[in-house]
Amino acid sequence: MSRPDMPELLQDFAARAADAHADSVALAMDDERIAYGELVQLSDRLAAQLVAAGCRRGDRVCLLIPKQPLAIVAMHAILKAGAIYVPLDSESPAPRLARIVDSAAPSLLLAAPETSPLLDELAGTLTLPPIVSTAAAPVAGERVRSIATRAEWDRQSAAPAVRVGADDGAYLLFTSGSTGVPKGVLITHRNVAAFTNWTVAQFGVGPDERISGHPALHFDLSTLDVWTALAAGAELVMVPPALGLNARGLAELIRTRELTQWCSVPSVLTYMAKFDAVGDGDFPALRRLLWCREVLPTPILSHWMRRLPHVRFTNLYGPTEATVASSWYDVPAVPEDESAPVPIGSACAGEELLVLDERRDAVAVEEIGDLYIGGVGLSPGYWRDEQKTRAAFVPDPRDASGRARLYRTGDLARVDADGRFHFLGRADSQIKSRGYRIELGEVESALSALAGVRECAVVGVEGESFEGVTIGAAYVGDDELRPAALRRELAAVLPSYMLPAHWISLDVLPKNQNGKIDRSELRERLGRTRTDRRGQRT
Repeated sequence: MSRPDMPELLQDFAARAADAHADSVALAMDDERIAYGELVQLSDRLAAQLVAAGCRRGDRVCLLIPKQPLAIVAMHAILKAGAIYVPLDSESPAPRLARIVDSAAPSLLLAAPETSPLLDELAGTLTLPPIVSTAAAPVAGERVRSIATRAEWDRQSAAPAVRVGADDGAYLLFTSGSTGVPKGVLITHRNVAAFTNWTVAQFGVGPDERISGHPALHFDLSTLDVWTALAAGAELVMVPPALGLNARGLAELIRTRELTQWCSVPSVLTYMAKFDAVGDGDFPALRRLLWCREVLPTPILSHWMRRLPHVRFTNLYGPTEATVASSWYDVPAVPEDESAPVPIGSACAGEELLVLDERRDAVAVEEIGDLYIGGVGLSPGYWRDEQKTRAAFVPDPRDASGRARLYRTGDLARVDADGRFHFLGRADSQIKSRGYRIELGEVESALSALAGVRECAVVGVEGESFEGVTIGAAYVGDDELRPAALRRELAAVLPSYMLPAHWISLDVLPKNQNGKIDRSELRERLGRTRTDRRGQRT
């Protein structure tokens, strides 16, 4: 829970920091800087423009601004207008964005002029809401209500902020849906404030820090970077999108900008390690490194920890539906056993993790079960989809009133004798092949540990043979790496029934909108690539 002296509305974090040190840099990217006082002033005036354009409390405002400091200003403005921001990926195909906009039913669309071609595409597929532009009108027609330039904002008087409650929605994120239709997840001010207050206190984040902003703003991991930095009165250093997977470019940014905190998905850390972008004793200003959303292969973690002995390494676990992360684990030392995955640890303050059986009864220590989450981070549910909400957010069997809820993560886990939680993969990533139950994460971990493998993913491939589901492996590696050689090396650490039957070598693994490995695409591609037991293409 939030402390009484901590804000529960997200826009109040920056306001409090501005009261303390208005001239300190709040947002930075490349050569652009916005101070806390300027952030508050600009967002006040933009909020007034949004209200004048018809924005009302509880409305959704779609945000189509590429990652830049202005996008953070716009997020604050939308919140100050009493609305819910819906970040859109300006790199997404127009048909997907059209489904999101249609589902969100926004009252306004706040756009940057560089998104003009995308807006034109969208306008051809659905009726757009009125568009508020951050500069010149991005598309022609009466839909546009232009704000023109920041200089013009300075001539506007700020309207009184529209105050909402802590349980009002703050943002609406759309994640991939199994049916191909994006799912909207509503997150409240209270959800984010509770998590943010925990991160600031847990990691001791202060106003002297420079926090990385690597994830795209439509990806919920960005929530940690943005609101932690602003709650601490620190500087958010937004990573230019062009550096996304540029291993040496990212390392140079951490080095030259003297970042004190780095957070990203594990694939980014894997790239940087495999391309040897981090030197011994590198990044002397860095205090902590956090990762979330995927399993970081233990050999990659060891690589980082040996080079940066001065850094605190923390594994975060949690789904979007529970607000960024629900558990954490500080890795105390370089792992001795690189074949063992890192635990996901203990619940964050105000959160609860439970491992339950199919009847939702607690399982014994070390027994595998389904992982559920309860507590302050739980979303109210899926946007305008009661059926999905009821299926995923279930009654807590321990609460006789029926009001308490648990989120069914779809992950498998166990609790060890010390009370630490261990993630064991998705329930749907455990396959049965030739009578054996196989956890694909174990195969992937072993493959990732092999020399020359820069990145890899292991998935179940539906087959027509008697075996049913078989194992497929995709990898990015050195030019001389061949499936047959990799299979021989895996055979030294895994039983024969766990060895991949299908292989594909790629220049880069496909990623989804959030930068995570697109396993659905890999299943399709591996299903078309048949190999025999020796790993040779057929």
